[in-house]
Amino acid sequence: MSFLKKKNKKPLGIYIHVPFCRSKCQYCDFYSLTSKDDKLMDSYIEATCKHIKEAGALAPNYQVDTIYFGGGTPSFFGADGMAMILSAIRRGFDVLHDAEITFEANPDSVSQKLLSRLRNEGFNRVSLGIQTDDDAILQKIGRPHTYSQAVLAVERIRKAGFNNLSVDLMYGLPGQTLANWEGTVRNVLKLAPDHISCYGLKVEERTPMYQYKDAINLPDDDLQADMYLAAVEILRGKGYRQYEISNFARKGMISKHNMKYWTGGEYLGFGPDASSDFGGKRFTAVRDLLGYLDGIKHGGKVMAEVHEIPPRERAGEYLMTRLRTTAGILGDDYERYFLLPFTPLENCLQKYASQGYAVQTAEGIWHLTPEGFLISNTIISDLLVLQDQSTPMSRRRS
Repeated sequence: MSFLKKKNKKPLGIYIHVPFCRSKCQYCDFYSLTSKDDKLMDSYIEATCKHIKEAGALAPNYQVDTIYFGGGTPSFFGADGMAMILSAIRRGFDVLHDAEITFEANPDSVSQKLLSRLRNEGFNRVSLGIQTDDDAILQKIGRPHTYSQAVLAVERIRKAGFNNLSVDLMYGLPGQTLANWEGTVRNVLKLAPDHISCYGLKVEERTPMYQYKDAINLPDDDLQADMYLAAVEILRGKGYRQYEISNFARKGMISKHNMKYWTGGEYLGFGPDASSDFGGKRFTAVRDLLGYLDGIKHGGKVMAEVHEIPPRERAGEYLMTRLRTTAGILGDDYERYFLLPFTPLENCLQKYASQGYAVQTAEGIWHLTPEGFLISNTIISDLLVLQDQSTPMSRRRS
């Protein structure tokens, strides 16, 4: 009976935002502090563990199947702190025995001791931020490591027993050429990662790079598009399946946690500026570590935003997030879940299919092609306009 009850539990992802870094990258818009203040880190651990305990009591019908430590730089934060928070998650939630448990790391903060400790604690996936194999570009964008440190980090990760390694790469960087980018992808492939994320640089207003972006020879949009398509082709040729706009994986090695974000799964976030989608609501913690600590300790305001998602907005999110992936959208699911007609959207997708931007599988699933991903904002915008103009099917029947 207890087995049946557990089988009926709903899946849940947990995200831990670790807001500490050795230094701030010039392009980074994520919330983090360049601090190694042990007292502040201890307070963060205490508050986060308390927050986890409180939330766990509200989720008895859920089973955690993915846990992700992001940041910030979790590897800079250290193994002790991550181990304590992971233990709190296991105490507060029903965690699947083979849950995917990931932590992000920078090459300069990955030691053999840290890796061995985390592997023994149950972490089984590493996301390593390499970005490029060009040390001059790494320096320009404020990365605190060299490529040789990245190579050494991969060796240590494998030696510690991690069989699921993801690496992050960036294109559109200052002074980067198409040939330089193609060389980076091919060079990193020699490290044999299981998963590769390729992100185009987007300079956000709140970042230091925004102030001098016009003076650093950034590749234009056309060159960025060429870089993207080149990566798709190179990775496809080496057996990496593209399953999301920026993500490629060997067979069976997709990021289960990130797929929750793109396919409407539920997740809870802990730490300052961490977001959640749970129980039909979306909420985000305050973007301030001291405010987060004070709110947890004294029962004050912890959430900066709480938003209940109405059905039509959920329908829009279904289109926006799933069309980021090759899992795509299915007309029958769309009509069943949201009671909105799919025919106007399908007519639009057929138009884009005739131009090579979308494709429909034999099972009826619509997804974008690599070329379609490049103009996904335009395609999704067209679909959302049609959705806004549609009348709910239940109302039409009456």
